[in-house]
Amino acid sequence: MASSGDEPRSSSPSRAGPGPEAASMPDTSQLDTGEDFEVLEDEEEEDLSELPPLEDVGRPAPREDTQSSEPGSGDAAEDPQEWLDVLGSGLLKKKTLVPGQGVDTRPRKGQDVTIRLKAMLEDGSVVEENPALTFTLGDCDVLQALDLCVQLLEMGETALIVSDAKYCYGAQGRSPDIPPNATLSLEVELLAAQDAPDLELLSGKEKIELANRKRERGNFFYQQADYVLAINSYDIALKVIGSSSKVDFSPEEEAELLDVKVKCLNNLAASQLKLDHYEAALKSCNLVLEHQPGNIKALFRKGKVLAQQGEYREAIPILKAALKLEPSNK
Repeated sequence: MASSGDEPRSSSPSRAGPGPEAASMPDTSQLDTGEDFEVLEDEEEEDLSELPPLEDVGRPAPREDTQSSEPGSGDAAEDPQEWLDVLGSGLLKKKTLVPGQGVDTRPRKGQDVTIRLKAMLEDGSVVEENPALTFTLGDCDVLQALDLCVQLLEMGETALIVSDAKYCYGAQGRSPDIPPNATLSLEVELLAAQDAPDLELLSGKEKIELANRKRERGNFFYQQADYVLAINSYDIALKVIGSSSKVDFSPEEEAELLDVKVKCLNNLAASQLKLDHYEAALKSCNLVLEHQPGNIKALFRKGKVLAQQGEYREAIPILKAALKLEPSNK
């Protein structure tokens, strides 16, 4: 099926997709198109609470464990006590290089933070540099390693983060500069933190841009086969679109917001299907069809969901309707 216009972005070290940190992502054109899309709903999907978007950062694990599994960074073995094992698994570690202004200056989830970022492979080669990367903390806008560790930084602090591929670019890596299953060292300085803008006060253009950034991040996660995080990003995008506004939008802006909403719902359905969340995927498809009864992707996915559930009598006319719209589609 034709591309939905979900355009890929270049990415930087962020397991999160689009955004200033985004690096060359796999082609997301298949996202609003393929035969294998299923996702959870945003606004109405209560099950999202069961899908943790990230591993929460708890209390620092005992530091005795940090010696055994320091990934990369040669000086770690010399001063293991300086390393904080963020998740207690040895897969994500943080060391302060330049102290900050105190724990009271740490940013909070939901704030927009700006960092200086330098990302390196184990051999020391630099694969990313960004003097001022801004993202919403906790929204999975960037690599999980950053989302989990930046909330532990004090204002003005510079830290070295050594992260297993699981919290960076995973088994797929990032072509052409980051190989599969690559451990990354991230040098990060926290430059600023401020409350995110009030959604009610965003202009139409600002709301569209924000929703698209979240949607593109979902596309990144979908291509990484991380469907839970994809759902999380599509859910955030839909909440942005559905938020009340004190600003008047033009008819063109309203139409563009609806277009972004339909793309999010379709890709949400795709991710939900991947997780076998059939009821949620069916709701997402129905929401698309409420706005666009002839949306072929939603018709196809709805027919697929019903077929998976054994509802063949309902599935057949829906799939026939999709076939009638695109007779040449295999």
